[in-house]
Amino acid sequence: MRKIPAELCVRCKGTKFLCGLTSCPITERFRAIVNSTSKISLEKGLVDGSTPPSAVVGEKGYPRVSISLNVAPGVIGDLAKVYEDPVNWWGKASIYDIINFRSSLISNISSVKVTDVWKLYEKELSLAVVSEKPVRSETKISGKLEPKLKFDGYVMPRGPAAKAEEIKIVENPKVSKALEKLIHDDVKSNDGILTLYRNGESIYSIIDALSLGLMGVRKDRKLVPTRWAITAVDSALGKELRNRVVEKPQINEVTIFYQSYLGNNFHVILYPSSYSISWVEIWHEMGLWSTDMVITDLREDYWGKYDTLDGGYMAARTSVLEYLDSISRSAGVIIIREITKDYFAPLGNWHIRETVKRSFQNKIAVLNSLVEAIDLVQSRLKEPKVRLKEVRAIKEVLNQSRIDSFFRK
Repeated sequence: MRKIPAELCVRCKGTKFLCGLTSCPITERFRAIVNSTSKISLEKGLVDGSTPPSAVVGEKGYPRVSISLNVAPGVIGDLAKVYEDPVNWWGKASIYDIINFRSSLISNISSVKVTDVWKLYEKELSLAVVSEKPVRSETKISGKLEPKLKFDGYVMPRGPAAKAEEIKIVENPKVSKALEKLIHDDVKSNDGILTLYRNGESIYSIIDALSLGLMGVRKDRKLVPTRWAITAVDSALGKELRNRVVEKPQINEVTIFYQSYLGNNFHVILYPSSYSISWVEIWHEMGLWSTDMVITDLREDYWGKYDTLDGGYMAARTSVLEYLDSISRSAGVIIIREITKDYFAPLGNWHIRETVKRSFQNKIAVLNSLVEAIDLVQSRLKEPKVRLKEVRAIKEVLNQSRIDSFFRK
């Protein structure tokens, strides 16, 4: 059996198939060990319950894709919210809780063309997915219920699947006024994303609206696979926020923030500098994607160009930029994510966004220099083998800081 390099698995996270295989053996392992049929009973092939709301648009077979409406069978009304509620999950729900929530949902799968936007709208299926409250549905399914969970590194776990012959939305979805207006307007998707964000729409609702084709020039609208929509929204918001932040005055002290959740520990260092971000991931031995310790990194420069596209980084970046924009300051940024063995199942990248956002509520140190900050974070790491000053992205920042210091003299 061919050995796949650990570094490749960490960069892929089960989504890009960089190893050349057609499926990820790690995520397939999780599918095999979680059997959910004992939790769900169906009568006469009918699924009756509310969607939290929740749906996933797949990318396999594009331009004909699958759309999975996730429903909590037998659960009606606001009780369904807990099955997909990343903001309120944070700090309360364990990995076991989240797997339990997700395995209690049924993915009612339909096959559609990406151009079938208005057909889904007329059936109110897309509106149910962006509703501000859970919406009841009835689904007639055919065939057997596939009992396995689906995992990957971008999207939340998906519950046992069933082929949907017909999905009927039996309650009226409640859509925000800002989104309702956009649905009927000819506005480019990027502008629509920013409009909804400025109106206080949840980033998760914005992702769903883009994915279900509810934004954009009307004649050109298409369904967007959920993974692509997540990255597209983070990219659009990040670009807008970066353009605002780079013009702000620089912070005047070195500060460290910290937060931890689901076996992921985040240290965020802000230091006086023009805008740039360094991202470092430290994967512990015997962790989720590898049996070995693996360190990956990337850098984003002043102009917003980064080494490689990484969904986890994009989620963290949005939260960092939101904070800098909120304090009207620019800064150099180093984000250090340490992934311990406690993070044993891939849950999507929502928790990265939420944990980094909450790190700014927990300032742990104000120091005189960036070197001191790196040394302090080094002393707090759970993995003793790591040498932060030898990591490429951090080494480049330290060298740049020394050059800047020389010229200031």
